[in-house]
Amino acid sequence: MQYPYHLYLMATMYIIAGIMHFVKPKAYLRIMPRYLPNHKLLVALSGFAEIILGFGLCFTVTKNLSIYGILLMLAVFFLVHFYMLSGKKEGAGIPKWILILRIPLQFGLMYWAYWYLQF
Repeated sequence: MQYPYHLYLMATMYIIAGIMHFVKPKAYLRIMPRYLPNHKLLVALSGFAEIILGFGLCFTVTKNLSIYGILLMLAVFFLVHFYMLSGKKEGAGIPKWILILRIPLQFGLMYWAYWYLQF
């Protein structure tokens, strides 16, 4: 089945984001909440998950499962977003207004993924 181009755009976005976990792991390690264990493993697993879920969006048999996986993943990523708001060091030098803007953006990404369950 052929899906709309924007589903493939979303798939590409997650695949590239996942690859970046391996290309620039320090950027992701800097923002990991201290209370979570084994940061290197979690960065690698989240990158791997983004890649797999991105590819899964492209196939009929895995699309809906990938969407649910993306929704779950984005919900878990709220831990990082709120952690980054907890202090200047935790925010990794990113202006607070950008960190605050990421929260509604996260909901927008969740809605974007959820919307494709109808196809």
